[in-house]
Amino acid sequence: MPLYTFKNKQIVPLENTNFGIERIREREDLQAALRDKIDVIAPDTLIISEEFSEWSEGARRIDLLGIDKQANLVVIELKRDETGAHMELQALRYAAMVSTLTFKKAVEIYQKYLKKRKIDKDAEVDIINFMGWSDPLEEQFPTDVRIVLASANFSRELTTAVMWLNERNLDIRCVRLKPYKLDTEILLDIEQIIPLPEAEDYQVRVREQAEERRASVKASRDMTKYLFMDKTYRKNKLVLAVISHYLSEHQDTTAHQLKEKFPDYLQGGLGVTSSLETAKGIFERTNHKRHFLADDEILKLADGSEIAVCNQWGAGNIENFIEWIQNNLGYSIQAE
Repeated sequence: MPLYTFKNKQIVPLENTNFGIERIREREDLQAALRDKIDVIAPDTLIISEEFSEWSEGARRIDLLGIDKQANLVVIELKRDETGAHMELQALRYAAMVSTLTFKKAVEIYQKYLKKRKIDKDAEVDIINFMGWSDPLEEQFPTDVRIVLASANFSRELTTAVMWLNERNLDIRCVRLKPYKLDTEILLDIEQIIPLPEAEDYQVRVREQAEERRASVKASRDMTKYLFMDKTYRKNKLVLAVISHYLSEHQDTTAHQLKEKFPDYLQGGLGVTSSLETAKGIFERTNHKRHFLADDEILKLADGSEIAVCNQWGAGNIENFIEWIQNNLGYSIQAE
């Protein structure tokens, strides 16, 4: 939608332009400006690195890497062209690469970034203050990975792909940066186009409902039960039973050690276990129980912390869990 000036009772459209014509460079100009005013495209985000490439999988670079107040990592990709060519595919690769980033590593990355920019701050203290934590909650980091794509425009193919991915529980936002010219000044119209801000809460609910329907359909097709320690369980209860049994044998296990024994990737986006606080927060935010939260289902560790086990299990991830358990813990699990 064009922008207009209103002067002397006249409505006059602003002159269209683009970043190339105005000699606004992608990295040196646009990225540098957004880095220092990131809230205009990614509210409540703290930038912890620029041109990030500290991984072993490749030499590509994330334009801007941040964290938000929910302890999500935020991958931000920028393009100054009119299509945003393939940036969603690029960002997905980057999101996968940083998904295993630990809190300790994030602090180290941020400290390097602060030093490079000659900003005199303690990285760990700054992150803790930003997220409103009293102490580092390493087991809660990262909650997930979000993606923000910012471009002068987006092709139909890209927006279709992003909407489809968002329906499958990813969090990708497209923000359009449209330049206009007014005399010698460059004006920038910044607009989030996916998801539409006024429809964002609704779309989140629709996405969650679609996810539940898919899970329900899968569950209705596969009623397999599993034998573990002479008792029979369905998929999600099997996971709870296995972890409860493991803790009964290893009563001094910490939350961090439990994550090592039952890695998050075995389940997917939610992880196998979460702190009780995190699990309740997800329930309060979505009104859907993603974890076992009954009093007799909450697991208590020796240090007094309380753990909730994820209940989102189906044919797509239960096999990974069973294979891991049999290979790494030696437990016998048989499908009936």
